[in-house]
Amino acid sequence: MKATARAHTNIALIKYWGKRNESLILPTNSNLSVTLDGFSTETTVDFQEDLKADTFFLNKQVIEGDALRKVAVFLDKVRALSGKKIYAQVDSLNHVPTAAGFASSASGLAALAAASTKAIGLSLDNTELSRLARQGSGSACRSIYGGFVEWQMGEREDGLDSYAVQVADESHWDIRIAAVVLSKTMKKISSREGMRRTVETSPFYAGWIEQTSKDIQEIKQAIADKDFEKTGSIAEANCLRMHATTLGANPPFTYWQDTTMRVMQTVQDLREQGIPAYFTIDAGPNVKVMYLPEDENKVKSRLQVIEGVEDIIISKPGSGISYL
Repeated sequence: MKATARAHTNIALIKYWGKRNESLILPTNSNLSVTLDGFSTETTVDFQEDLKADTFFLNKQVIEGDALRKVAVFLDKVRALSGKKIYAQVDSLNHVPTAAGFASSASGLAALAAASTKAIGLSLDNTELSRLARQGSGSACRSIYGGFVEWQMGEREDGLDSYAVQVADESHWDIRIAAVVLSKTMKKISSREGMRRTVETSPFYAGWIEQTSKDIQEIKQAIADKDFEKTGSIAEANCLRMHATTLGANPPFTYWQDTTMRVMQTVQDLREQGIPAYFTIDAGPNVKVMYLPEDENKVKSRLQVIEGVEDIIISKPGSGISYL
């Protein structure tokens, strides 16, 4: 009872920031992402009759503690769906910096959902798989699909209407996303803790929710029209508003570093010079820069000379779940 799946990570253009239900991971707002071909996780799940508990290997290292418990709790959901009480060995190769704002949990939990359900004999469609992956990590529900993906917040208390849908596939639009790596270290405040603190204490949060519902409708039209400047400007403004809510939290916090600010300023300078480029930043210091393929050399040359930039990884819209 063994299967291997690959999932790519995604970057939110309209941010997911806050939960209306912590245990089911139901978001306070619908959100939208683009799946990236440059970052992925490959996970093999092997259910074995003789195992007494789940085991977890990440990049060939034995993992215990909270990370193992998170995997085991997720596999409990898969076992409940299948009606089989059998434990698994999980082997993951993560081609994403972990917990540094590159959504490693998105590709990790999406790959785990796909591999574990296939290995145990379940046959889930993408909606069911997205709904399941969401319960491991919210953004994982979007990594089931390639291209541009909306996570619909839903209204039901049981979460059955909260899952991702594809807005446009990976072949719809040839754009580029440069992941500017500033720090591969673990962030001090997890996304989960950052969301909770912001929702509970930030006076800016209500305004964020109100504007985001408008942003998502406008960006979906811009993506359909392949209007790069409108797509980029909406994504950048949405990002800045999300990070403003963290500055209003009690106590205030930010994921940015001084290099984060330098990258943001460089992107804005590029626009002033007639090169359409826009940034977005998730819950971490690293910046993702959107631009058009014909501007790649100009954008990359400007980014790589910024003090504090460790690496630049170029992606284009990537594919959804695949089985290996």
